Amino acid sequence: MALFGPKRQAPRLAPELDDVPLGRVLRGITAARGPGPQDLAVAQVERLLRETGDDWDRRCHRVGVLAQAAPALARGWRERRPRDPDALALAVWSELATDPHGALVLCRVASDARPADPTPWVGALAALRLLGRPSSELSPVWQEIRARDPWHREAHLQILGYLSPEEQGSQTALRDFLDDAIAVMPWDAPTACLPLTAAVRQYHRERSGGGIQALGVSRYWSQPHTARLLDQGTDYWLQPGHPRHAAAVADLGILAYALIRAGRSGDAGPVFSAVGGLVTPWPWSFEGDPVECYTNYSGRA
Repeated sequence: MALFGPKRQAPRLAPELDDVPLGRVLRGITAARGPGPQDLAVAQVERLLRETGDDWDRRCHRVGVLAQAAPALARGWRERRPRDPDALALAVWSELATDPHGALVLCRVASDARPADPTPWVGALAALRLLGRPSSELSPVWQEIRARDPWHREAHLQILGYLSPEEQGSQTALRDFLDDAIAVMPWDAPTACLPLTAAVRQYHRERSGGGIQALGVSRYWSQPHTARLLDQGTDYWLQPGHPRHAAAVADLGILAYALIRAGRSGDAGPVFSAVGGLVTPWPWSFEGDPVECYTNYSGRA
């Protein structure tokens, strides 16, 4: 991801983040109407996923974005190519919102089509989370993912959500998971933002909770453990060439948000420059309209 480049555009929601080939395909999908253009869109998606190869981190990012943008295209491609591993992986993710049970069934088929790929298994993890299934059902799926890609960003975020107090976990379970991961996590892994993501979610939890927690939230980012996360982000994430994973822009956006909420607008300036106006719904949506909030907050920096 380039930290310095041409003049920034106006902030906008950008599910593709800074993945230029993915953004080009998304625009093609949007413009596709009728059988001919639809065939062309399928060919573009197929080529994009073929070119991604075994970069599992970027593959999952691309599959997730494409599935959300074009579920009908995903279903049509699978019907025409029922044994194609790319079509099957996309189908798993496209079914999540409407039929998580169906996504679980497709996961096995997609995994058989390309056994080394963790993407279908991450889709299965998301489906089990949506269904609120017990941890005993998630554990074997988690092991399948870890065997293929130990530091898979999306898989770790799914577990982070599952173990939250709002879902199937607790603060203790969440802390145990984070402590175990942080103890052995490489500093430049795609999961490097996991501790900060958890901290921002806890910050939102305390702001929403009322009572004593809400009274102390103004000091949240000055506590040693949260201040250290912000220091680490500004020290390491802006180095040339880092971070390099597919959702790096999203993680830098989380860092920019946390720095502004901590009152560290001077530190946030270079981070906003690195983000370049590519807005993700979360965490900005907690404050209101994501693009408006991003624009206001970047102005403070």
